[in-house]
Amino acid sequence: MKEFLLTDSDFKNISSQVYDACGIVLAEHKREMVYSRLARRLRLLKLKSFKDYLAFLEEHKEREFSEFINAITTNLTSFFREPHHFNYLKNTIVPRLLTTNAKQKRVRVWSAGCSTGEEPYTIAMTLSGLFPTNWDVKILATDLDSNVLAKAQAGTYTAANVNGLDKSQLKRWFLKSHDGQLYKVKPQLQENIFFKRLNLLEQWPMKGSFDVIFCRNVVIYFDKPTKDTLFHRYFDLLSNAGHLFLGHSETMGKDHKEFKNLGQTIYQKVVNE
Repeated sequence: MKEFLLTDSDFKNISSQVYDACGIVLAEHKREMVYSRLARRLRLLKLKSFKDYLAFLEEHKEREFSEFINAITTNLTSFFREPHHFNYLKNTIVPRLLTTNAKQKRVRVWSAGCSTGEEPYTIAMTLSGLFPTNWDVKILATDLDSNVLAKAQAGTYTAANVNGLDKSQLKRWFLKSHDGQLYKVKPQLQENIFFKRLNLLEQWPMKGSFDVIFCRNVVIYFDKPTKDTLFHRYFDLLSNAGHLFLGHSETMGKDHKEFKNLGQTIYQKVVNE
């Protein structure tokens, strides 16, 4: 007997709100995770059921919604999350870089807030084979949390973690355990990814520019002055006409004239000639 009742309707409501806010699809296999994370809020608020919690959330949205999202999304990610970003990277950005970066043969991508590694590994899968072998293509993956960073660097995932990948991707990029329950990223997918602990609000040690920065579902947790500062810092670190990807529910705001909004939370650095 569970401590709190979580009906199908409650789970559907929660899943819908999380998707609308963050673009995360909470499939049925995430139900136990949702229960365990939100149960802490119910205990803290002295509520008796998830139905009561959803009513409380509706009544106190301004105060409670960030707690709700934090509880669900902290270090929650998936492979090829928001797939349109990776389609744009492959079909639009890479062909441009093959021309603009042809002289230096250098490409840099930063996954800022990489969590348990699904995002940088997805970037690596997307870029694989698209540049000549003599090009220097590297991915920086950073996160504040050293625990999730260690998991990302280990590159070992459960069958549930990789259930969004097709069989050909699994075969090409992962080694499967004998019992089929664990998948380990192959060394060739890891070789151009560099994992480092970094607090985005502190000084950045990186030198040189980035062609693409992924900072998805990170700034949602910051207030406007902090977001604005971060966007300016990204601008300074991006190469000419470089791209910045934000998360599903994040926006830069019209006052940021230094970036062009390309739609679907894709932004491009504006360079004044």
